Amino acid sequence: MSDLQHWLERIERLHPSEIELGLERLRRVAGDLGVRTLPMPVITVAGTNGKGSVVRLLTAMAEAAGLRCCVYTSPHLLRFNERIRLPDGPASDQALCQAFAAVEQGRGDTALTYFEFTTLAGLWLFQRSDADLCILEVGLGGRLDAVNLIDADVAVVTSVGLDHLDWLGDSREAILREKIGIGRAGRPLVYGELAAPSNLDSELAALAALPLRAGREFTLGDGEVTVRDGDEERRYRIPESARLGDDNLATAVQALAAAGLAPAPHIPGQVVDTGLTGRCDRRRFKGIDCLLDVGHNLEALTRLRHRLPACAGRRRLVLGMMADKPVEQVVALFAGEPLEWYPCRPDLPRAATVERLVAALPETVRKAAVHPCGSVAEALEAAVNDSDTGDQVVIVGSFYTVAEALTVIEAVPPPAR
Repeated sequence: MSDLQHWLERIERLHPSEIELGLERLRRVAGDLGVRTLPMPVITVAGTNGKGSVVRLLTAMAEAAGLRCCVYTSPHLLRFNERIRLPDGPASDQALCQAFAAVEQGRGDTALTYFEFTTLAGLWLFQRSDADLCILEVGLGGRLDAVNLIDADVAVVTSVGLDHLDWLGDSREAILREKIGIGRAGRPLVYGELAAPSNLDSELAALAALPLRAGREFTLGDGEVTVRDGDEERRYRIPESARLGDDNLATAVQALAAAGLAPAPHIPGQVVDTGLTGRCDRRRFKGIDCLLDVGHNLEALTRLRHRLPACAGRRRLVLGMMADKPVEQVVALFAGEPLEWYPCRPDLPRAATVERLVAALPETVRKAAVHPCGSVAEALEAAVNDSDTGDQVVIVGSFYTVAEALTVIEAVPPPAR
């Protein structure tokens, strides 16, 4: 077992709960570690959907401008190191172990969750880096998330949807209140969704943040993004649709401008083809087109459904979800499509059973177009083996589903050219 794997297993055992929202314990430990502040500008990104894409676009544009970035994201897909990115790339195993040892010493007898412990480790590494910009992605919610230890220079909320209801509230208005809590009085808060919950303006006023709202202070249309930069407007031509979404690109451009780092005129157009592993991610596997997406709530999968690339043949859906997600609604979203279904269960206890996925399908579909599988790997292999040229395999429903599928796909070397 590697030292990093040993540490990760140890950290998982430190706290009886996977999640414990609240910052008091963390503030004490962060103070002892000296990571309550960072020496570079910080952009913190929250949101139900789109935050990973906005983080990726922020990073791509900042680096295209010659800035060195630290980036914190979660969860990872294949390696933990993906979560903590230093200016020269993902943190090495050695750097992570050093940071974990510092957090372990600093926490004393304070119990920390896995996410809290690893967030502190990331901040410890970022503080010691030579980065020009730090970009932090919120894990869950915002106000009480560990990332909110840091007072962001610019806060970004990409969107608000009905997800994590047990933790964040049962309405968009309640969830907005939690997510917008990453903002600070007198500092910019970028809101990236046109159809905002009804309480957006009142919550911004209560927070006393400086509002930068999609469709108001910044706009997108006719191949152009217009953003606010202090008292000035900046206009950017976007030559083609962004792979990660024009709305996400516009949000990222506005966030950089709000941080005093407005990109040069050519840079947003330069990053339109920027992709992100697991987000509308197209791969070839055994000669068949595959598309992987980590979308796991109704809003994300509705968006994906409208953005699926054209398919000349038959579309085959590999679906694996967590039991606490809207399984029946997601199945209903795709049930009217002419699909072959490959329901499966990711390898963890809280995954929805294959039986539940099958039961959510209409009887006509269950009789004619369902191929239940015991694992994600089995479902992927079956879907690809059943495919002909022109068919498309879509793998969706969870980060875990996509991670298990990627493990299979990346284990097979690409064909020789």
